[in-house]
Amino acid sequence: MALTAKTERISREDIEAKLRALQGDVQGKVEDRKSTVMIVAGGIGVILVIVFFLLGRRSGKRRSTVVEIRRV
Repeated sequence: MALTAKTERISREDIEAKLRALQGDVQGKVEDRKSTVMIVAGGIGVILVIVFFLLGRRSGKRRSTVVEIRRV
């Protein structure tokens, strides 16, 4: 960086303006990603529920006893 002969003081308003600009950029990116993440998380949740249902159903069939009743 080149040094200039004239140095300006950085005011509180300058810092606040810069931080607000940065925060606005970050907030916009977060809002864009939030909806995508929610959709993906919902899809993964549905898939997990289906997988656990099918695994429970299979283990239930394997462990259940079959009883035959015959009339004499």
